Amino acid sequence: MSHKPLHELSVDEFVDGITGGSRHLLSRAITLVESSRPDHEKRAHEILDRCLAVGRRSIRMGITGSPGAGKSTFIESFGLELLRHGLRVAVLAIDPSSTRSGGSILGDKARMERLSARPEVYIRPTASSGYLGGTSPRTHETILLCEAAGYDVIIVETVGVGQSEIVVNSMVDFILLLMLPGSGDELQGIKRGIMEIADAVAITKADHERAGIAQVSKADFESALRLLPEKHSGWERKVLLTSSLEGSGIAEIWQELRRFVSAMEASGELGRMRREQLRQLLYTIVEDRLKREFFGNPHVAAAREPVENQVLSGAITPFSGAIQLLGAFREKDL
Repeated sequence: MSHKPLHELSVDEFVDGITGGSRHLLSRAITLVESSRPDHEKRAHEILDRCLAVGRRSIRMGITGSPGAGKSTFIESFGLELLRHGLRVAVLAIDPSSTRSGGSILGDKARMERLSARPEVYIRPTASSGYLGGTSPRTHETILLCEAAGYDVIIVETVGVGQSEIVVNSMVDFILLLMLPGSGDELQGIKRGIMEIADAVAITKADHERAGIAQVSKADFESALRLLPEKHSGWERKVLLTSSLEGSGIAEIWQELRRFVSAMEASGELGRMRREQLRQLLYTIVEDRLKREFFGNPHVAAAREPVENQVLSGAITPFSGAIQLLGAFREKDL
């Protein structure tokens, strides 16, 4: 069944396979979700509708941080800790795409060699495709499929590019910001938005000769967090020291995540966050469909190049050009 071509697999076969724990059919469903083909999109939406109706719940965790903070190494150590507690783990690793070629290395699976070898783990490397927000265009839908597949903890590893990372906040329950020892001195250069969305901060590579510097960074970040408004009422954001090399602090991160989920469930905040995530997904899909309908409109396609040339030559302003393109789009209703 699972080796049929995509167009020959029924929605029932996809849903039964995903909910039954087939990683192969989960991967194929994600491929459908990521496809731009209209027939694939229609089937993907039917699969997503059915998977949402299953009603399974997971812990959705975002992990962000600047390049070099050791996100993949940390996720492998953290994932192995989760497996020790009998949990199934999905990792959605977003790799930056080249602005020139559009390609991506997608090397996270190779960097998580021990974790990727475990049958209880599903790792999906995905290119960002130039999408702002530190994620990929279909990350949220992929989370929903992994949840239906029964994964207990779904980890989204963002690109790690700074301010635009805040988009991941609309998809996950808990965000962990990873920072290197000594990065406390760089607090002035860290955008306020990325600090405000963090539910906890982990100082990575806090071992050997960096242990002292890590303690200083911990104090710096604790001071910075106290100056920020609460993200969730009553939740005090902690700064923890971790070392994937030594395995220290990893279990504490899991305890902190569990404490967070318990607190949010007790206050009703977790339900509110999930409803807000669905609302954000609703309008993201609407905006995407409107954009595609706009640029796929034949009147817009005909007017696009002449309007662009007028804007580039200075004959009209970009504002006037936009109005002209919108007018061309509305011609279909006349």
